[in-house]
Amino acid sequence: MRTALLQSSGQLGSVAENLKGLDDAAGRAAAAGAGLLVAPELFLTGYAIGDDIPRLAEPADGPSAAAIAEIAVRHGVAVAYGYPERDGGGHLPLERSRERGKVFNAVQLIGPDGARLANYRKTHLFGCFERDHFTPGEQAVVQAELGGLRIGLMICYDVEFPENVRAHALAGTDLLLVPTAQMHPFQFVADSVVPVRAFENQMYVAYVNRVGKEGEFEFVGLSTLAGPDGVARARAGRDEQLVFGDADPEFLAASRENNPYLRDRRPGLYASLI
Repeated sequence: MRTALLQSSGQLGSVAENLKGLDDAAGRAAAAGAGLLVAPELFLTGYAIGDDIPRLAEPADGPSAAAIAEIAVRHGVAVAYGYPERDGGGHLPLERSRERGKVFNAVQLIGPDGARLANYRKTHLFGCFERDHFTPGEQAVVQAELGGLRIGLMICYDVEFPENVRAHALAGTDLLLVPTAQMHPFQFVADSVVPVRAFENQMYVAYVNRVGKEGEFEFVGLSTLAGPDGVARARAGRDEQLVFGDADPEFLAASRENNPYLRDRRPGLYASLI
């Protein structure tokens, strides 16, 4: 599956403008033969929106999900996007925004037919900013079938926990989508950790970052699609880009046959990890 990685921070606080950016990227992705477009963490609203998070949060089936379903159908491409998810309610005035449900840092995958295929809530929140504004999710492995591949969902900091990615490997994830907001000075995660995760778990990992300064944060870009051999199939720089890479199920099957990591595990020795 040809996969398009949208490295962009969009426009801070403007859902309407970010939907336009997603529409444009979906058109370019489809023109390049991609079947899947992946946008960064919290792409729908921006990351550094602070107290606006509750106001801009939407339910998984909210108006932006409907708009993105129309984009997916119009261009014939699946779309994965990060957004703040309100559990049990839609838009509310700021003074009432905490009265209805919790807010999660989420990613949703919508198929090329407009169907909502999967929704994942970030399980490992990074730093005081995220812990102050979001509730952690409780489901580690969320998957969907798309284009002959089993797609898994994760967000940013989640991929830095090897147990998280191994759980996906054991559940049969072929292509792990990781919308992210990776900040300076942690660029070694994109450079080194992500390709290693792909190799040690025998899967493709699409790690799609924000870029540039946003409030107090500086995002480093370097989005990548890493293969099960640990080699980057796509690698962005440090500016806004749409880059492409292929997740090949035949190569993946051959790599899994030749790599013994998952077969050679001895789970009985690992009980102390939990």
